[in-house]
Amino acid sequence: MAEQQGGPPQFSVVPGAAVHRGLEGRRAEIIDLVEAAYRRHGEGGTVNPPSYFLRFPDRPTARIIALPASVGGTGDANRTGDADGTALTAGVDGIKWISSFPTNLERGIPRASAVLLLNDPATGYPYACLEGSIISAVRTAASAAAAARRIAAQRGSTPRRVGFFGTGLIARFVQDYLAELDWDVDEYHVFDLSDDYAASFARQVLEPTGRPVRVHDSAEDLVRACDLIVFATTAATPHVDDPDWFSHNPLVLHVSLRDLGTDVILDSVNIVDDVEHVLKADTSVHLAEQRTGGRDFLDGTLYDVLTGKVTVPADRPVVFSPFGLGILDLAVGAHVHRTAVAAGEAVPIGGFFHELDRHQSAGAS
Repeated sequence: MAEQQGGPPQFSVVPGAAVHRGLEGRRAEIIDLVEAAYRRHGEGGTVNPPSYFLRFPDRPTARIIALPASVGGTGDANRTGDADGTALTAGVDGIKWISSFPTNLERGIPRASAVLLLNDPATGYPYACLEGSIISAVRTAASAAAAARRIAAQRGSTPRRVGFFGTGLIARFVQDYLAELDWDVDEYHVFDLSDDYAASFARQVLEPTGRPVRVHDSAEDLVRACDLIVFATTAATPHVDDPDWFSHNPLVLHVSLRDLGTDVILDSVNIVDDVEHVLKADTSVHLAEQRTGGRDFLDGTLYDVLTGKVTVPADRPVVFSPFGLGILDLAVGAHVHRTAVAAGEAVPIGGFFHELDRHQSAGAS
């Protein structure tokens, strides 16, 4: 970050187009960066308090969520534990402020919007405000890809039949990042309650891969046809309840967190990103905790998989449930900011902090 002489860092804004350019073509790097953030989190080098939900009595479907976090830095980009030398070299504090207003769709604008604020850990001063919705989608997709990469490797085979249950924006990002793993996929499968969405996803996202694509009119048929399933719906309550659908032991990326019924969860190997975070807000695993009165059904975290503490079996269904951690937004956001500054695309806001001279003069006297 550019630092003003004797004062706080230069404050800048990184608009959405610059964020997009800072991430485009860097998917492999972002997957490694997210994995490195998970490792740092598992080592205790982060602070990630609970998310805070702002809700409105007069707008019950709307919410705005605050995700404060801190990622500790290190001067050594090749520190043990960082994936492939990925640099989490500079500490960063900050917060993501992300809204979900479903009625926006009736206005012809996206449901969700977000900003990400980065703070200098030395002074506490904010030094960047970034458009956050792209970063949020990317860190979600990179998280899913990082988990899929490591879990599949432990299970001894890469998925050949990949299915998408729900075909919105997140599913599109997840496919982009899974494609970066360079798996030899035989065929793709799609299911969505909206036939139009499913057809569009198949045509625009999957058919360009050159692999066969099948659009299903049955949720059960899709699940049974695939050895990797991405759940990316907007379901508020579980609706996939039969463990027998998963008797072929697929890997499930449960990105949307609330699709799977308790019986499915309890019949599976369960890997999460952070235990305390995911066991809340009536996620599927939270409902399983409420039903059983304990957490023994959780087999470990992604960090446990990364470090070999947990070995994921191939003879049971495996469900990865990532609640989504603010540290991932910060790791990706700090990367985007560095890229934007280097490219001259971070817009400096001169004079953003007021009356600094008075304090600097007092300190010099």
